[in-house]
Amino acid sequence: MVPTYPVRPDFSEDRAPWFKPLLAAALMLALTSLALQRDSLKRLIAKARPAPAENCQTVVRSDARLSREQLARLLTIPERNSKVEVQKILAEPYCRLPPIQLRAEVVAERDSYPLAFDPHTHLVVLYEKEEYAGYRFRFN
Repeated sequence: MVPTYPVRPDFSEDRAPWFKPLLAAALMLALTSLALQRDSLKRLIAKARPAPAENCQTVVRSDARLSREQLARLLTIPERNSKVEVQKILAEPYCRLPPIQLRAEVVAERDSYPLAFDPHTHLVVLYEKEEYAGYRFRFN
């Protein structure tokens, strides 16, 4: 004898008749909220961009690019080494950024080098007097 099971009715139609309208209302509310906050999102993105002081003061070499090998060699140089030693590895920069004063009575010079493997990223090298003082990355 083969067991027979009662046929289960399909409840997909009336399981939750309120679910689809609720989902549609939530989606409309989310889209309306995003549309209203568009201007504040634009302001937030604009604040995340570099300040005008981060822009180049003078372009030295417009075709300058920093290779991975040059970057790797720079990372082996200790801080407070001579500026000349660093410039032997890096060559001429793309541009010079405006000088800044990080410590009292010490004006720092900054050179910017776009990376050959990621043109939207620049390596900014800092010099204090005639010494290499460090680096950082700037993302555009």
